[in-house]
Amino acid sequence: MSSSRSSGKQHSGHSSSRPRGRKPSAGSQRNGGPCWLAGLHAVQAVLENPHRTILRILLTETAAQELETRMQRSLPPETERVDRTQLERFLGSDMVHQGAAVLVEPLEAVALEDALERSGPVLVLDQVTDPRNVGAILRSAAAFGAACVVMQDRHAPPESAVLAKAASGALEHVPVVRVVNLSRTIVQLKEAGLWAIGLDAGGSVLDGSALGGRRAALVLGAEGDGLRRLTRESCDEISGLNMAGGMESLNVSVAASVALYEVVRTVSTAG
Repeated sequence: MSSSRSSGKQHSGHSSSRPRGRKPSAGSQRNGGPCWLAGLHAVQAVLENPHRTILRILLTETAAQELETRMQRSLPPETERVDRTQLERFLGSDMVHQGAAVLVEPLEAVALEDALERSGPVLVLDQVTDPRNVGAILRSAAAFGAACVVMQDRHAPPESAVLAKAASGALEHVPVVRVVNLSRTIVQLKEAGLWAIGLDAGGSVLDGSALGGRRAALVLGAEGDGLRRLTRESCDEISGLNMAGGMESLNVSVAASVALYEVVRTVSTAG
């Protein structure tokens, strides 16, 4: 990925959808260096996030017109007009960019206590490493009002164009909490009043109504390997999804979406 800069200025956008803010804890670090994010949804979300540091904005004429229509305002003056060939020099020919790309500094990692000030369930990812799955999980988290997504610092993908494209803008709205020790973090969540549910096909069927109004932390295991032993033992209960067919498991991002729906649906019904 390129780390070239144009002006190095911080760009602030404005959005009625209240992009996620940043209240980093002392000593918090950014997740890697500058990276390119691409695609109309991802770029629009970046431009509307006042907490993003944007280094370059590259748009084809068609993409620029589309974004101005979506955002109902002019683009920043530092926007560079390019053709698709120029974009591919920066991004590579394999990246789906829709004529739009931005070079950004990664967002600051959010402290757990700050993320928990938001309402909604929490998603905890136990070494989920595929950026497409993490991006899809962030998208579901945004759709169902999750407070945050918690990931291990050393066993999770960094911000990237692939992750941001799969998230379809949700990377700018859902706080990501990166931690060193996942089991210890689950204990912290429980101490904060959340009920930790490890998702595993061998558990009882997940029933959101059984939460009795308690706030949930849904813990999902890695692709293929599932939950690690210490992670399982840290949970309050192990539950699976109700599947009538012959499949024993679902892709982790699909499982996250179904579990979130079950938890949020029952809370909404109770309300």
